[in-house]
Amino acid sequence: MSLAIGIDLGTTNSCVATVEGGKPSIIVNAEGSRTTPSVVAFTKDGQRLVGSVAVRQSAINPTRTFYSVKRHMGSTWRAKVDGKKYTPQELSAMILRKLRQDAERFLGTTVKDAVITVPAYFDDVQRQATKDAGTIAGLNVLRIINEPTAAALAYGLDNGQPQKVMVYDLGGGTFDVSIIEIGGGVIEVLATSGDNHLGGDDFDNRVAEHLASEFAKQTGVDVRKDATAWLRVREAAQAAKCELSSMETTQVNLPFLASNAQGPLHLDVKLTRAQFNALTHDLIERTTAPVERALYDAGIAASELGQVLLVGGSTRIPAVQDHVKRLTGKNPSLSINPDECVAQGAAIQADTLSSTQNALAVSGKEILLLDVTPMSFAVEVFGGGAARIIERNTTLPAHYAQEFTTAAPYQTNVEINVLQGEDPLACNNKRIGTFILQGIKRAPAGVPRIEVAFDIDTNGILCVTARDLDTGAVQSVVITNSERMTDRELSLAIRDAENYERKHR
Repeated sequence: MSLAIGIDLGTTNSCVATVEGGKPSIIVNAEGSRTTPSVVAFTKDGQRLVGSVAVRQSAINPTRTFYSVKRHMGSTWRAKVDGKKYTPQELSAMILRKLRQDAERFLGTTVKDAVITVPAYFDDVQRQATKDAGTIAGLNVLRIINEPTAAALAYGLDNGQPQKVMVYDLGGGTFDVSIIEIGGGVIEVLATSGDNHLGGDDFDNRVAEHLASEFAKQTGVDVRKDATAWLRVREAAQAAKCELSSMETTQVNLPFLASNAQGPLHLDVKLTRAQFNALTHDLIERTTAPVERALYDAGIAASELGQVLLVGGSTRIPAVQDHVKRLTGKNPSLSINPDECVAQGAAIQADTLSSTQNALAVSGKEILLLDVTPMSFAVEVFGGGAARIIERNTTLPAHYAQEFTTAAPYQTNVEINVLQGEDPLACNNKRIGTFILQGIKRAPAGVPRIEVAFDIDTNGILCVTARDLDTGAVQSVVITNSERMTDRELSLAIRDAENYERKHR
């Protein structure tokens, strides 16, 4: 029997869960931990290391160890190892494959079906990249689900009374906020907003830069130029950040960090919570605008919220909790585990989708999930404008169509640039694809009537089709985007992953 799992593929740590006895349960990995570091390393003898074992060897292998891969999803960034380039999808697939294997070992059965979470503010390309990573890892991706929505799904099991909740999700690499209404067995996302480049990594960088500057003042040595030393400083910065969540002062001590003509040099710096708060104040303030936007889009005031849920390890920072309280006027709830609730919610959705029923009774309650698209979809029009087709916070799945025509006489094809974002100018939005409509009947400019239909599935992934309204012929749609893996690249990545797994069983 194959069980479905829910996976929180995080920037810093990942977590996997399943539903047992009608309730979500976290799956412990092979190392005995409930979360797995999202770190991949390549040894010089050809081995691929994932998780804590990759972290442990990073100090002696810094250039072949990769952190925070999630921040590169849907981009042209590549990891270069021994002359081979690995996409973010391939590295993420290595993490997902370990999570799948850990689940199989824990459950004692084959695991194929999975729901994988993504930041609510991930765009179309990033969502497709995450789905591709799951495919490379040998998973049947039942659904891509937004992280705040998954957290609300986990919370809603035991708190089903009608209410509107805010999910404030500050993880290792991304920030999301969602306004969600829970009641009558329905979990409906009203609005979502966020920042894909704001998270715990940025807090770590601020502390690391401070430590490096202090060390340079004391010794004249810039440790940022030494990969191994800089990695040690970053790890110490992350540890200091965590310690300052429960203490007012911490001492950062790194012996033999560098050396000069006089001998070895040691880093020994005192860091207070007040200093940390000053270093990171602007990062916390950056969460204000998305919170206000989400509340505005949902059409509610903060006073109407029944609860505020904190998700992601970075919400353990006291200054973050204080900021949320100032924004909403409410003490955030401590009823869910910020590291595990996303995987638990994903597991509930996975169990629902793998069931033969339309909705699964978890803890005796049927749950229907209604999510939204985080950003508007548009097309570039003559003059460089962006004509919106689907507005942000539209409930999924969604279908919208709009008519276009030719701009020049006797065109036989039309290029349409598809965008995602909110700016009225095309150049200020994310270009997610170029669609070439071919075979248009020759006619004067403005005569052909071409209907372009936009369909967003429940994963938040866009599909575009086109039809000539005059002839009834369906036009071919060619999607080109350098940030997406081609079918051939995907097939090669799957084959490479399978070959490696066979060799190292």
